[in-house]
Order: sequence, then C-alpha cells, then structure tokens
Amino acid sequence: MTDKRMEKVRTNIQQVIVGKGEVIDLVMTALLAEGHVLLDDVPGLGKTVMAKSFAKSIDCSFRRIQFTPDLQPADITGMNYYNQKNGEFSFRKGPIMSNVVLADEINRAVPRTQSALLEAMEERQVTVDGTTYTLAEPFIVIATQNPIELEGTFPLPEAQLDRFLIKVSLGYPIGEEEVEILRRFKSHNPLVELAAVIEPEEILELRQQVKSVHVDDELLGYISNLIRETRKHQSIRLGVSPRGSLALLKASSAYALIQGRTHVLPDDIKYLFPYIAKHRMILTDEADLRGVSKDEIIREITQQVTVPVEEV
Repeated sequence: MTDKRMEKVRTNIQQVIVGKGEVIDLVMTALLAEGHVLLDDVPGLGKTVMAKSFAKSIDCSFRRIQFTPDLQPADITGMNYYNQKNGEFSFRKGPIMSNVVLADEINRAVPRTQSALLEAMEERQVTVDGTTYTLAEPFIVIATQNPIELEGTFPLPEAQLDRFLIKVSLGYPIGEEEVEILRRFKSHNPLVELAAVIEPEEILELRQQVKSVHVDDELLGYISNLIRETRKHQSIRLGVSPRGSLALLKASSAYALIQGRTHVLPDDIKYLFPYIAKHRMILTDEADLRGVSKDEIIREITQQVTVPVEEV
C-alpha cells in the first residue's frame, strides 16, 4: 500500500507524464531522502516537463538553469552588485535559491561552473564573497544530460556524480503511451492546469518520517556487502564511496515509506542498488576496452552477495 500523500503526487504528475510510474517513484525517493537526481537520456523525452510537474505538485518554487560553456558560477549562485540608489552593494539571488532546480544539460558547462553546484547540493547553502546563504527547504537538483552527444560537452567529475543520489533514464514511450501523449497534448498543455496536491511542509514532515523507518542490522550488513563488492571487483577501478552506501540506506528508507511501509525490505535495497551504484563506479581501462558493461557487473554482484532472509 503506497503512502497516500505520495500516491497523490504520483497521480497528479501522471496527468501530464504518461506512464513512467517507476521513474516518478525514484524521483520521489530522492526528494524524501534529501538527495538529487541525474536524468540521463536523449532530448525530447520529457525530462523538463517531469521536473516542472514535480515542482507544481508539491507547491514549490522552480527555476531552470540552461548550462552552456559560457555559463559562470555567479550565474548559478548569484552575485553582489553595486546599487547606485542607496550607494551600497546588494546581493542578487541566483536561480539555485529555489526549491526545485532543473540543471538542464549540465555536462555542457565547464567543470569550474559545474563545481558551483557542489556546495549547494551537499550542504544546502551557497557562499558568495565570503557570505553564506542557506537554501530554502525542500531543495532538490534535477539535472539532465545527453549520453549520446559528446561534442561541446564536459564529463561530470567524480565528485559531482557522487552528489547525485540516483541516476535514471526515462526511456522512450512504449505501446499505447505515445498515442496517449499525442491525444493528451493535441489541444492543450496539461502542465499549465496542474495544481499542487501537497504542501512543502508535508515533504519536510515525510523526510522526518523517513529517518524513523526501521532498517534491520542484517540489512545494514547487506548494504555494506554490496558496496564493498564494488571496490573489490577486478573490472572496477573506483568503487562506490561511503557516501554511496549512505545514499543506498537513505533511498531504501524513503522508498519503503513511499510504498507505505515502516520498515525496509531486502528487495528495496536490491532494487535501488543499480540506480545508486552505477554512476559512482569507474571501470578500469582494460574493462573499458573490452566493453564490459556496468549493468553486467551490478547483476554479478547482486547474485554473489547473499540476501538476508526475513524471519517468518
């Protein structure tokens, strides 16, 4: 049984987004786990619409930052400027100071600009000219990147990737979904009429509930074993960091709450592991040359690591 408030959010978003219930649940998981999402997919699949629908559904402010090679850190964080009227310097807030921030085509900005997001994503604050500004809560960065197009792009540094709780792809619509998209958007844009179904305060309340979701000690060991295997695998040069293991714990707790449970199941951890681990793993040069797939490695690890058995 799904949490009623999160069910309302999912149903509301699906007035605009056709299908994609799994992706919606994963973004909600990141939101409740106080994490961020990297949407890795080709253009035109609804990544921006997804982010806007989330912001509207939870009654939160939304800003979109279009990442380009000439984007500067101050374009994200804000800047101090001289106000001639009062003869003083004033601070102009940057778009990062919103609840839901869409970092569109994040890999088109130079690494220096990408790094402007690090403090905001990790510490929920930005520092400009020595002054620190706390960001409003809830706060989530939903970033997009095109995995196919390489010209004019800059790979996200490992430190940046590690800040994203989950990496997921929307994928092309299947079956009748594309027909429904055409039918739904034929005469009007349903996003324009989308209304909020919960308040930001309710998101903060749910985040507190996530912290009280029970995780058995055996499941903590299961998380640890999965993560440690990524560091020992012969095809992996850099395994998942301790931040990644904490991400898997938080995400599993949030996902359990979304599903209407007060405890985490082994299946929650096993299901979320690929979304948490894949973008944090770096293959060896030899594995890259041999065309080794990260998906294959993750399947291998999940098959090798013993799953705790629930007591009846």
